[in-house]
Amino acid sequence: MHPTDARPSPRILFGAGRLAELPDCLATLGSKHALIVTDFGIVAAGHVARATAFLTAAGIRATVFEGSHINPTESDIEACSDFAKSVHPDVLIGFGGGSSMDTAKGCNFLLHNPGRMADYMGYGLAKNAMLPFLAIPTTAGTGSECQSYAIVSRDGTHEKMACGDPKALALIAILDPELTASQPQSVATLTALDALSHALESAVCTKRNAISSSFSTEAFHLIASAIQDVLAGTADLETRGRMLHGAALAGCAIENSMLGAAHATANPLTARFNIPHGLAVTMMLPHVVRLNHSAPEIAAIYRNLARDLDAPLIDWLEKTICLAHFSKPEIPLTAIPELAEAASHQWTGRFNPVPLDHTTITTLYQAALS
Repeated sequence: MHPTDARPSPRILFGAGRLAELPDCLATLGSKHALIVTDFGIVAAGHVARATAFLTAAGIRATVFEGSHINPTESDIEACSDFAKSVHPDVLIGFGGGSSMDTAKGCNFLLHNPGRMADYMGYGLAKNAMLPFLAIPTTAGTGSECQSYAIVSRDGTHEKMACGDPKALALIAILDPELTASQPQSVATLTALDALSHALESAVCTKRNAISSSFSTEAFHLIASAIQDVLAGTADLETRGRMLHGAALAGCAIENSMLGAAHATANPLTARFNIPHGLAVTMMLPHVVRLNHSAPEIAAIYRNLARDLDAPLIDWLEKTICLAHFSKPEIPLTAIPELAEAASHQWTGRFNPVPLDHTTITTLYQAALS
């Protein structure tokens, strides 16, 4: 038995049409003025108008900040925080993909705490109170709605910082698969594969425990049952619901454990070559699974996850990734030493079940980039 310090999850409202329950959620918090943090794409899709209509009908004021960007930087968080300080909300709502939720969480750090996001890299460093936070994902991938970390990029270097605090965890997450219908196919593909990587990495990381393992196992089975239809662009509402639910449970698994080498090696690819996170982690994941499979205890976990599949895990994984029809980015092999050095400093790598050193990381990059 391993010691466990668990934060199981927010209250999760799952099901088609449950966005309509947003006013009731805010009423339980006594909220009168919500700031919705989102991006222009979610506004253009009409989702924000629906949410604000529900709130207005219930007598709750809604203000919208639509300045979220992919891979939010410290400056992006400060812009959102400055806006929030000017309108004085009593609750924050992250509405959109992981970037919108990270922007909302980051904003919450700076509303009543001094400094910049770099000051909160780590966990539990925010001394002052935060506003109640609700999360409404419109993509099925990041699981940010169930995590107390804001992932923010440093200005200039684009280094990803994990800034976490128990006060930053959403009180309520609304999982409405109707909201994921507006995703472009490219986004649905990348976020689905990201969710798959979260389930697989949290299932075997060194911080896994009984609670996180229950989340990662159920997340994997939900995602595996839906991902091929999602990648093919043929997912119906029920299938998109399984993917959305699985992504959230994978987020719960991360919140109660950690990730591993696939994310540690993916982040430098994004920072150095601007490769989307979902693609970067997908490039690395099969090679990391193969590496981890060398540990008998981990191989047993993989076999358990694959019990309902039609092939061993690594074969199924590679077959599934092929359905995405990715074109591998052309990255010079001469970049591997720089990438390996950067990956060796990524926090998630410390929790990989097979220990990482410079040689191991280099081998992973050689396999993925050749």
